Amino acid sequence: MVKLTFLISISVLTCNLILSVRVYKRADILKLREEVREMFQHAYDSYLRYAYPYDELRPLSCDGVDTWGSYSLTLIDALDTLAIMGNYSEFNRVVDIVLQKRHFDADINVSVFETNIRIVGGLLSAHLLSHKTGMKLEPGWPCNGPLLRLAEDVAQRLIAAFDTTTGMPYGTINLRSGVPPGETSITCTAGVGTFIIEFGTLSRLTGDPLYEEVAYNALKALYHHRSPIGLLGNHIDVMTGRWTAQDAGIGGGIDSYYEYLVKGAILLEKPELMSMFLEARQSIEKYLKKDDWFVWATMLRGHVTLPVFQSLESYWPGLLSLIGESDAAMRIIHNYHSVWRQYGFTPEVYNLGTGEASSSRESYPLRPELIESIMYLYRDTRDPILLQMGEDILRSIQHSARTPCGYATIKDVRDHRKEDRMESFFLAETTKYLYLLFDPDNFIHNPGVRGTVIDTPNGECVVDLGGYIFNTEAHPIDPNMLYCCHEARQGINISEVYSIYQILEEEDNIKFMTMIEANTNETKITQSNNNNNESAIENKTIDHTEPKERSDENEPEQNQVLIKTESRTGYVNLDGTERENANESNLSDLVKETINKYYNDTINAETQENVKHSAEEPTAGSSQTVEVDDIIVPEKSEVQLPSVTKTKEVMNMLPKVIQDFLNSDWKSKPKCEPQKMLERIRREQKYPDHPDVYKYELLLTPAPSFLQRISLAGEFLNKKQLEL
Repeated sequence: MVKLTFLISISVLTCNLILSVRVYKRADILKLREEVREMFQHAYDSYLRYAYPYDELRPLSCDGVDTWGSYSLTLIDALDTLAIMGNYSEFNRVVDIVLQKRHFDADINVSVFETNIRIVGGLLSAHLLSHKTGMKLEPGWPCNGPLLRLAEDVAQRLIAAFDTTTGMPYGTINLRSGVPPGETSITCTAGVGTFIIEFGTLSRLTGDPLYEEVAYNALKALYHHRSPIGLLGNHIDVMTGRWTAQDAGIGGGIDSYYEYLVKGAILLEKPELMSMFLEARQSIEKYLKKDDWFVWATMLRGHVTLPVFQSLESYWPGLLSLIGESDAAMRIIHNYHSVWRQYGFTPEVYNLGTGEASSSRESYPLRPELIESIMYLYRDTRDPILLQMGEDILRSIQHSARTPCGYATIKDVRDHRKEDRMESFFLAETTKYLYLLFDPDNFIHNPGVRGTVIDTPNGECVVDLGGYIFNTEAHPIDPNMLYCCHEARQGINISEVYSIYQILEEEDNIKFMTMIEANTNETKITQSNNNNNESAIENKTIDHTEPKERSDENEPEQNQVLIKTESRTGYVNLDGTERENANESNLSDLVKETINKYYNDTINAETQENVKHSAEEPTAGSSQTVEVDDIIVPEKSEVQLPSVTKTKEVMNMLPKVIQDFLNSDWKSKPKCEPQKMLERIRREQKYPDHPDVYKYELLLTPAPSFLQRISLAGEFLNKKQLEL
């Protein structure tokens, strides 16, 4: 430990001494921006020329290969980068190409995690940015549109993965048939907790709560299964909740779970998610942090198991900047940048004990995490040393990764040998974050000083206020648009500062009480009408000649405000009346009841007809109630089933391969029914709500724009507090 501490101290000291901060003028920054644009264009054009329609480009072979799903992954992943860089004509052209694929119905197995962050996230981001590119929008946008429908089509195919006993998803899905037979139930932590941004966005835009609720339930499941000291392991069995890999860290296999707690809290205004992260951070600081590095330890006791730095951990400083911890983040990023300067790249795994790249994980696949944190921190601090770090990264990639057909993975950071692969995230993330670092005036960085008013089915909506939330594949989501697709929330709304003192005035209170009275009257009217209808039915059977006089006394006025209320139980019969969940019948019971009723009513009708035309008493048999089982259920067969011993003897006679097949879990799972799955999650409530579910002050972080923070403050600050 002494050796490790000494090494770390020397590393940080050396880094601080070597770096002489360059002064960047505006022209210098814009020149670097244009160099990044050319970098993106070279890689993008090479993909179109040599690899499309395959998933990814092979920059050494100058051809393409399918990797994650045979759905032109790089094209979809790069869509919003085109919009951010202002290439609107190419964005619109590619959207037309993507929309030629009307659905993702294909008999292929795909990663649920990767398909969600790259395809669903990419389509949603492109959908929300399409208004900036001059693309023709459908009526009802952003609550409607072809890219949104395509994203929902993919999400519907992924949803079956969540049909587990714990609510945590499988790692692989077949886009046509669901969870593949024999699929392992072991999934990494990030593969469970990286859905709330995409699925939450989808639910808010479409109005279907399914996606957000299953993603939120998976996050609560992970929180519920944390260790007594607040740490999470690396892999978990989604059917049993048993941890199969108990190493705790902030890097690969866990990383985006923590990222989505913070970003999901800000995007969807869920303070409990922020509270979950703050709790986890306390445990991380206590057990995993060693002198501004983060190691791996056992989740149960916090004993160090792997003193290594992973390239994937480089997102952490950027995440801290979102919650206002930029000072701590700057110390950490200096350490990470020192590794970059040592090799010209960050290896996948760097051994902190030896100060060298791991011999088995020495590659650099053009990852974006370090430049992502640099971009976030520069936006928050404007420290010029961050621009120099960004330029270092740009120079390394240009010098060692560029090829005539794109940019190649660095196979070994020690000698800069290349590997024949360019992952889609190079165009989706690495070039995007570099571009945004050197483009401080980009609309993504809007601090909330300007916005755009759009018309939606629910009235006017203000968008483009900034505060964009990036998913873990760098696809930006405009938080304001999530509130354009439903009616305004009840309660305080003070997006405009000048109205802050009028929100609790007597006029508003009178209006609110009027709405309550209107709702009460509506309920009374409904009850009265129901009683009148029952009376009318009774009178109709007694006297058919006396018409019922219609009264308009209890009908509401035309201009009266009414509040639409939901069903108390959530379950309604065909005639609109409510029924309790406990009394819900399955299909077979309903069919049986209907047949019984029909058959017995027919017998009774025939009996009454016989009584009407003859004076004979009905026979006992004619009035007997008949059960449907007596009609449609055949008599039990007298065939004797073979004994267990005989069955085993027959099994032993079969070839071993057939025995293994019959003994395995070969039967396909019942088809997932999303609505029933959602009802089950709501009914079981396996994981209790977090106590901080209404603690909105946790969301007042630097991440939202100014106007968003003012609006959020109105959710819990009253007039007296504001006057103070």
